[in-house]
Amino acid sequence: MKITKKILAGKILDYLHHKITLPELVDWSENALMEGEFDEKDFELLGDITGRLGLADVRAFGLMWEDCEKYLNQLGYKVNIKAEAI
Repeated sequence: MKITKKILAGKILDYLHHKITLPELVDWSENALMEGEFDEKDFELLGDITGRLGLADVRAFGLMWEDCEKYLNQLGYKVNIKAEAI
């Protein structure tokens, strides 16, 4: 599967929306690095972000909200937060 900005942003958003867990995001990232084919025009950016996501389960690296926001911005997405009373 060819990894594009849209696919990578979708995985980050799935994580932020609790559709996938951190271990699932890390697994996807590690598999994408080993088996995926990155869109050539964004190869460096996609590889860098995917590599960082693949290390998110290592305590020294982790994954914070600010990291996700930064990655989404780099991928061409603006993050807005909406909260609803439950």
